[in-house]
Amino acid sequence: MTTIKLHNTKTRKREDFTPIDDKNVRMYVCGPTVYDRAHLGNARPVIVFDVLNRLLRHVYGDAHVTYVRNFTDVDDKINARAAESGRSIGEITAETTQWFLDDMAEVGALEPDHMPRATAYIPQMVAMIEDLIAKGHAYAAEGHVLFSVESYKAYGALSGRSIDDMIAGARVEVAPYKRNPMDFVLWKPSDDATPGWDSPWGRGRPGWHIECSAMADELLWKEPLRQDRLSDKAKSAPHVFDIHGGGLDLQFPHHEDEIAQSCCANGTDEMARYWLHNEMLQVEGKKMSKSLGNFFTVRDLLDQGVPGEVIRFVMLSTHYRKPMDWTEKKREEAEKTLRKWRELSEHVQPSKPSKKLIEMLANDLNTAGAISQLHEMASVLLAAFGGADLPDEIDVGGIESEFLASAQFLGLITDELSGWNWKAENEKDNLIGWAEVLSEVRLQALAKKDFSELDRIKLQLVEAGLEVRFKKDGVEIVDDIGIDQSKIGEIFYPWANNK
Repeated sequence: MTTIKLHNTKTRKREDFTPIDDKNVRMYVCGPTVYDRAHLGNARPVIVFDVLNRLLRHVYGDAHVTYVRNFTDVDDKINARAAESGRSIGEITAETTQWFLDDMAEVGALEPDHMPRATAYIPQMVAMIEDLIAKGHAYAAEGHVLFSVESYKAYGALSGRSIDDMIAGARVEVAPYKRNPMDFVLWKPSDDATPGWDSPWGRGRPGWHIECSAMADELLWKEPLRQDRLSDKAKSAPHVFDIHGGGLDLQFPHHEDEIAQSCCANGTDEMARYWLHNEMLQVEGKKMSKSLGNFFTVRDLLDQGVPGEVIRFVMLSTHYRKPMDWTEKKREEAEKTLRKWRELSEHVQPSKPSKKLIEMLANDLNTAGAISQLHEMASVLLAAFGGADLPDEIDVGGIESEFLASAQFLGLITDELSGWNWKAENEKDNLIGWAEVLSEVRLQALAKKDFSELDRIKLQLVEAGLEVRFKKDGVEIVDDIGIDQSKIGEIFYPWANNK
């Protein structure tokens, strides 16, 4: 079995991934707050953990992995959007949730096994808050319930911060009802204009952090069917699951607060065994910001004609723990590469992904290394199709099938992502390339005063459906009626190999 190594934020080192129960691997990733379109940075954790999900299913089996990613559909930003627009909160969150799902499908992300909405788990949140109060880890004050940070001695371990340092540098609401400035909200009161649910502390709504603790516990431990699947080993580690992931911006305070709540409520030393965080996204070397004019959503790019597959390729070309810089140059190079790769695999049936590619991904999700493996395989195929003499032991057909399977394992070159007009762009590039070749043939003909080869190629180009225009500064080839690609190959490859 492939050994997966992951950089665990909790221990600050790369570790062998050993699931609590290898028949029941469980992963929770923090999802979006659905009040608007997903910006480009929102897509990065989705794509990163989509690859990890694929890898886990490859190693442990599809039936033995559960992946949960939530939607926060109760939030002050959503409330503000409803007040601005005059639309209902339910209408807004239903629309924006579907926007998110549609946009993430465009970048090749598979849907998780569970996508819980916070509003569907209010009773579980209330029950967890009651339990925290009963155990002395939370207190009610003026319609609020707050978690007492001082009651959890390990607070700050994930981010490596002391409580004193956090208080000194924190931008937190210092409300008069807080016993400690770092205490955070579990429940807050709602007025008539905001969503609210009945609770022992009055009508109100949950704080942000309690959502994930309650939903992760419910779906990765308490779910009735889950109990039937748990091994004795898993039952000995109650209310603990394998992997918790999200963007680095969530490490503190969100994930720190989740750990405190979950451990105190469930009486455990940990919430999840492995914590993974992806780095942030930049645009042309700068932080993405509306004030800098470099802020855009995934839908903005899609509407501008940038294929979702290209977005995914650019994201995967940088290791998840490094800042990802989105640039126009990277976009152009990714699109050119993918057009070439699609042409190489157009009439190929996939086999199994390359072992080297799987090894790259198993080494802390080295997607950049995996992309390099695809480049190497593509280079062999291009050499073979260009007429190069390859060693007898190289099975070009086998490499073709493995290449496609490997790309599809990364979520690339799939039927779902084939909506963009890559063929037309390839033909445009080919026309330019052929014109350059013919220009060189023309220069040689002028030097030798022998135009027989030039006339031969021109005649065959015309027969293939192209128009050839000789100009003072070169040659232009125009496709008017459609190209017979097989004849083009016969024209150029022999000449190119023997020149």
